[in-house]
Amino acid sequence: MVTALVVENLHKSYGSVHAVDDIHISVNRGEVFGLLGANGAGKSTTIECILGTKKYDKGTVRILGIDPQRRRKELFEKVGVQFQESNYQDRITVAELCEVTHALYRNPTDYEQLLSQFGLAEKHKSLVSELSGGQKQRLFIVLALIPNPELVFLDEITTGLDAKARRDVWKHLVNLKNKGLTIFLTSHYMDEVEVLCDKISILKKGRIIFHGTVKQAIKNSPYDKLEDAYLWYTEEEGTAHESL
Repeated sequence: MVTALVVENLHKSYGSVHAVDDIHISVNRGEVFGLLGANGAGKSTTIECILGTKKYDKGTVRILGIDPQRRRKELFEKVGVQFQESNYQDRITVAELCEVTHALYRNPTDYEQLLSQFGLAEKHKSLVSELSGGQKQRLFIVLALIPNPELVFLDEITTGLDAKARRDVWKHLVNLKNKGLTIFLTSHYMDEVEVLCDKISILKKGRIIFHGTVKQAIKNSPYDKLEDAYLWYTEEEGTAHESL
């Protein structure tokens, strides 16, 4: 298998706090990899270090064989990124935002087709600020796919979507995976992880406490469901059960 992403011995601290503590990740081309963990576990910092937007203290990162801190322009053409909290001009339309994004890349894909695939064709002339939360989320995925990337980073991709829209997004991502796209995602929805992810890593306090397949995660726990296994690994099950 050809490796799309390699992270070795990654460290990032803020004073005495080890936000990222000796992270090792390997993702093959065409795989969907899920980085899981509770809020504050270090997921965002890990991704920022991987992408080169945050300087790490120690370690090695290669995305598609590229050092993200030294060859950012080259990497920019090959990687798509979507994050939950994305801010754009209040008076820009969906089409205008797509056109601006499209113009940034040498070999972009057809954004009209992407808008159609993600159920946004009728929002072509709508202001981004007027979209619902779920519509914005789907638009951010479209923007991440416009570069025609070889690898895409997706953060909580179906937050704010109803059940049907979530499954539609899953279907599109599986189709993209089958065409060779490598996907690195974060999610708090374990049903989503089970459907999409070939491998997962679970973070706790900046360290990986599990790496493997969903089946292995369940097998190595006392439970027979991923959600329960995940809570067991992260030691959140007591709090979660109290809220039921």
